[in-house]
Amino acid sequence: MARRYAPGDMETNNPVLSGKAFSNFGSYGRAMTLDGAVFKSGLLLLIACVVAGVTWVGCQNNPALLMPAMLGGSIGGFVVAMVLTFKREWSPALAPAYAVLEGCVLGSISLLFERRFPGIAFNAAVLTLGTLGGMLLLYRLRIVRATEKLRLGVMAALVAIVVLYLVSAVMGMFGKPMAFLHDSSPLSIGISLVIVGVAALCLVLDFGLIEASAEQGAPAYMEWYCAFSLLVTIVWLYLEMLRLLSKLNSRR
Repeated sequence: MARRYAPGDMETNNPVLSGKAFSNFGSYGRAMTLDGAVFKSGLLLLIACVVAGVTWVGCQNNPALLMPAMLGGSIGGFVVAMVLTFKREWSPALAPAYAVLEGCVLGSISLLFERRFPGIAFNAAVLTLGTLGGMLLLYRLRIVRATEKLRLGVMAALVAIVVLYLVSAVMGMFGKPMAFLHDSSPLSIGISLVIVGVAALCLVLDFGLIEASAEQGAPAYMEWYCAFSLLVTIVWLYLEMLRLLSKLNSRR
């Protein structure tokens, strides 16, 4: 029978949701609850979606805002994520800021894909939310569990994905892009499917660690930190869905 994880037992796929983040809590007054983390996760997702919509409309009316929104949101989001990795007690203030910044990124990137493939953003959003709901259901029914074997497998896959993307970026800088990673060939589509699958499994590990942290009585601000961490995974999943759908549409 697969064992349950306690904070500190495992490190999830999400670099900001590692087991170390949940150690040495000490006494912080009110404890984190699962319902609180779920509510704040929904709130951050709503903020990101609303900002994405506003960014979409703004960039559509003024194309000059497209690149500033994308680059500013990406850089700002990265900085906030790094700060929260070490200062998780600042989550109540910085987690909503991260959602706003990621909303700018999602709105601008989605508009770029939408211009080439009308309807792709909506389809990617539906698939992302469907995957999130499906993985949550499988987790709640204990059909898929956050076991040690799953963790090790996902971590190995994540390392491979990061290395692949880094090599691709370096090759692109020297004018030799890895075409098989970006074209619409069966191999490229297969790679995207695998990456989407890994991102979906990452959600399971995040669910497991969030639940275990609530059971261990983490401080209340960890509700915001967990919500922020889950949003990181959801954003990644959505972007990979966009890439996958763009490859499939390119074959038509």
